[in-house]
Amino acid sequence: MTRLIKDNILYIAWITAVVSMAGSLYFGEILGFTPCVLCWYQRIAMYPLVLIIGVGIIKKDRNFLNYALPLSVIGGAIAFYQNLLYYSVIQERLIPCTFGISCVTRYINLLGFIDIPLLSLFSFIIITTALLIHKKSNHV
Repeated sequence: MTRLIKDNILYIAWITAVVSMAGSLYFGEILGFTPCVLCWYQRIAMYPLVLIIGVGIIKKDRNFLNYALPLSVIGGAIAFYQNLLYYSVIQERLIPCTFGISCVTRYINLLGFIDIPLLSLFSFIIITTALLIHKKSNHV
């Protein structure tokens, strides 16, 4: 892996978190899409990552990974679970998504397969991968 990528991998994670947070706020507050229960849990995992990774970069603090990685992995697991529901791999009746909007409500569909749950999953994968690369390359 090139030195350029290793030197900037945390910025990739941070920018991904910022774009994800801004996107979820845009979908919810501007477009009026109501988040489902699983979407709220993913937001709870994503939003703090913006601050945690940002402060970790500014302070050059290695310990931020102890907080950022668990949030990213948990958020990714929730996003993965929602994608299983969304693409009907498992049935929605097996989860407590009966309160409020359904966790399989379709709001957007880009290129025929890209939707909000998939965007969330990709974001958590990018962030987790970037944090793991940083951890490995710096032997944290």
